[in-house]
Parts: sequence; structure tokens; C-alpha cells
Amino acid sequence: MSGPSGTAPRRPSVLPARGDRAYLDGQYNNRLKVPGFQAHFDRWAADGERARAAHATRLHVRIGPTERQALNVFAADAAAGPTPVLVFVHGGYWMATGRDSTDFVALGLVPHGVTVVNVDYDLMPGIRMDALVAQVRAAVAWTASGAASFGGDPARIWIAGHSAGGQLTAMMAATDWSAQPGAPRGWRPAGGFSISGLHDLEPIRRCYLNDTLGLDEAEALRNSPVALPAPPDGDWTLLVGGAEGPEYLLQSVALADAWPSDARRRVRLEVADGADHFSVVAPLADPASAISRRIAAAMRRGSAG
Repeated sequence: MSGPSGTAPRRPSVLPARGDRAYLDGQYNNRLKVPGFQAHFDRWAADGERARAAHATRLHVRIGPTERQALNVFAADAAAGPTPVLVFVHGGYWMATGRDSTDFVALGLVPHGVTVVNVDYDLMPGIRMDALVAQVRAAVAWTASGAASFGGDPARIWIAGHSAGGQLTAMMAATDWSAQPGAPRGWRPAGGFSISGLHDLEPIRRCYLNDTLGLDEAEALRNSPVALPAPPDGDWTLLVGGAEGPEYLLQSVALADAWPSDARRRVRLEVADGADHFSVVAPLADPASAISRRIAAAMRRGSAG
């Protein structure tokens, strides 16, 4: 399988193999690194219930043949005209959680006039990574083609995701949308936010996670944004928590190096001081938080900076 522009993916020199399995196991086991992780999960579940009660427009919209190929739509008030749309992709190392676990994002963004489309996908090991990425592409294409039906502006569709969702966000950035079934002709996302994203899957292939994922070297390479051509345009932010450890920082540094900004494409790396893997995304439940206000403002004006 080739990269999104027809070129074969290649491993960039900026990411040599690093560390033994024991080191990588420790770096990527976020539940061990953050002993209080369950409190975040509990809060996200409660906030998700609040979001669905207060803002949900369409829940469990099936867009594919399996139960998890579905999405939740939280439409903002479009009285003043079509709204910007954020497609949000959940994490869980491609093997756990679902869109309900990140519905809390609607609490932080809908009050700012942003429509949120929270997407889901089948989980590994029951699906291969290539097919999982294709499901997310289909969800984004569905959003782009149907945005007007829920008051959204197809020209202002952004993509964001956390952890594995950050990898999927970057894969959407690298996608050749002209070849994607269901996407409007000439459409591309305006930009996005990869939050604690996993942009190189080789360390994932070499740690405990692969006992479940079963990635081979070629599959990991095909689905590593660092190995794919940079998106031709758009405004892309790579946000990582300052307390996440060196591997997570390298994941975003590597993509910023592989996808340098140019006249049409803007890629920036940002570090949230003191934030761990879970607290870095938690403020998206609060419309008054700096990250909620920052993302909403970027989407309204078409640029994150």
C-alpha cells in the first residue's frame, strides 16, 4: 500500500529505533504513569452524559455496516450562519474506549459556536489498522458531505483527537481526499489538533501494546504519519503534555520535523507544562478553559495562530 499521494512510505531518519522493550513498555503504559487515571475516566463519563443531555442533536448515527461505525453529532446554534465543525476521534490505543468516552468535548466547544462530530471505529485486534484508518476517513467524508444538514460549514471542518486519536487525526491530514469515496470534490480539512498523538508506530510495534495490536513492520510504517508526505495545506497543532515523558514528546517533535511549515501549511508543536496524558485533554470539558477557547477561536478565524 502506498502513501496518500501515491508514494511509498519510508521511515524517516529522525526516528531511529530507540530503547529496549522494557523501556518502551514503561513509556507507553499511561495508566501506570498516571496512578489517578480512573478519576479522569469517571469524570469523562459523567461529563459525556451531561453533554448528551444538553447538546446532542443526533446520537449513534450509523455510517457503516458494523455497530461501531457510528458517530454522535452535537450541533451548535447556526442562527448566525453555518458553524465550524470539529470532528473528534477518541483514543484508547486503537483497542479500547469509544466515542461516548469523549462526548465531554462538546461541553467545551458547543457553547463557543462549534459543532462537534464525535466518531467511532472498530477496535483492534478485531480489525487491521489499515481498515480502521479507512473507517475514520469514511466518517470524516460523511461529515464533509453532510455538514449542511446539521448547520455546519464544510469549508471549516477541523479534526482533533487524543492519543491514538491523534495518530488518526494526522492520518486524516495526510490523506489524499481527492481519492476518498464520499468526500466532496476539492474538499480538504481546514486543520486540526493532534493531542498526545502517536505519529510513529514503530515504538508501538516494539512494546507491550503489540501483543494485542499485532502490527507488522510494513503495517506500522504505512500508518505512521511521520513516514507519509506532509499535507499540502491546513493549520495543524501538535499538543503534548509536559509530564508525559520523552517518548510522547518525541512523537510530536518527529512529526513537526517531518512536516515543516511552508507558505500553505502551518505545523506547530506545543507543550502543555505540567500536563500528563489524561489531564492534557481534560480541559476540553470546560468552555472557559484556555484550550477550549483557543480551539474555538482558531476554527472561527481559520487559523490557530
